[in-house]
Amino acid sequence: MILSKELATTQHEILEHARAFGLDFFDVHFEMLDYESLNEVAAYGGFPTRYPHWRFGMQYEELIKGYTYGISKIYELVINNDPVIAYLMDSNDFVSQKLVMAHVYGHADFFKNNMWFSKTNRRMVDQMANHASRVRRYMDHYGRDKVETFIDACLSLENLIDPMLPFTKPLQRQEAVDLEDETVRIEVQKLRSKDYMDRYINPPEILAQKRKDLEKKALEPPKFPLDPVKDVLWFLMNYAPLRNWQRDVIGIIREEAYYFAPQRQTKIMNEGWASYWHSTIMTQKAATAAEIVDFADHHSMTMGMSPGVINPYKLGIELLRDIEYRWDRGMHGKDWEECDDVSAKANWDTDERGAGREKIFQVRQIYNDLTFIDEFLTPDFCQRAKLFTYDFNPASGEYEISSRSFRSIKSKLKTALTNMGEPYIHVEDGNYHNRGELLLKHRHDGFDLDENYAKETLKNVRRIWNRPVWLTTEEEGKEVLLGFDGKEYTREEA
Repeated sequence: MILSKELATTQHEILEHARAFGLDFFDVHFEMLDYESLNEVAAYGGFPTRYPHWRFGMQYEELIKGYTYGISKIYELVINNDPVIAYLMDSNDFVSQKLVMAHVYGHADFFKNNMWFSKTNRRMVDQMANHASRVRRYMDHYGRDKVETFIDACLSLENLIDPMLPFTKPLQRQEAVDLEDETVRIEVQKLRSKDYMDRYINPPEILAQKRKDLEKKALEPPKFPLDPVKDVLWFLMNYAPLRNWQRDVIGIIREEAYYFAPQRQTKIMNEGWASYWHSTIMTQKAATAAEIVDFADHHSMTMGMSPGVINPYKLGIELLRDIEYRWDRGMHGKDWEECDDVSAKANWDTDERGAGREKIFQVRQIYNDLTFIDEFLTPDFCQRAKLFTYDFNPASGEYEISSRSFRSIKSKLKTALTNMGEPYIHVEDGNYHNRGELLLKHRHDGFDLDENYAKETLKNVRRIWNRPVWLTTEEEGKEVLLGFDGKEYTREEA
């Protein structure tokens, strides 16, 4: 449904305001939907077309019930695409529509300019439709249940990718390991030295041990892969014994996982940036005197915080405002850091108005949530924003404040954001036990894996690899090896 004449005029006005503030974005196309259609699109991750799968139906049911019972309501959906596609709900009041449009232009600017989105497919709407067509064709040919069961296994592994891969050297398939000629002699590399010093620089017993080690290594089967592979989906797609349609389905799940990864990496910044601009545009330009109270009401609902839950809208906008405030007054750098006069710091102002706005545009361009929090979360901000760490108290059955320590707050936030909050798991050995079994390794970072989740993940990896799979992790300082051979789980402690 196209916009009404009044909304179309309002959109043009907000567009001009956004450009006047320096926002830069692809063309934005707005569509009006009723609540059922909007919830359906939301269930598809914001796209009008996705491949058929039961999880989208479940998400739709959850969203529609939330709307029906007044638990939740979708105000906007926006897609990282060129042109940007945004949806409005037809039942929203006029002030909400204006706020949402301003919010969308903030997102559109972030999508185009933040470096973490620079490698994403800007034609993903078309690509999603292509994916849907291919999956439907496989379902028609091989049967819906068979294809959907395989998709289930793949979706449980969609977090096992490498978010940094788009910015590094592409992975190369290792076709075969070159075998050395058995007639070639093993030579131990000696350090250069003069004859009279050789026995001291290159002791014969050390050289003999090195030769022994090299001979032993030469008898071992070639390592596969040569280096650990964090992109587990890529490894399975290239080396698992799959039919062509299965390989294509893994490729589809993997491509979509990489498309959505930057949104998971920048949730706080992205929502904070969009909220900053909808607030700025509405309060300074777009909202009339008669609309400002309604705007404040809608804005305050968006900014609400609950114990134990981080609201990315609230944390993002407040941190951006804090950066702007500090840079406008020169509250950064060597002189600021070394000043220990409480009174001087409280009244610090070098009058650098405009530097703060310039700084937040720079921040929007190069940071993700993890680096954003690491760089700009300060003790003063935590105190002003009343940030605490919460833990669940089984005795009371409620979340309670566990610490007001800045280090504790920052550490907990960074831990939740590292690797998008997912465990670090990589392929360690594709020929484990020299029997073609698969060994995955969990890099322990202070938190144990949930063993039930780990077992279900192994089960799904086994469906794809079609041979026994293993996962090594750590619990209470001890190495633990979990395995699944297709029939039963095993657990071994070192």
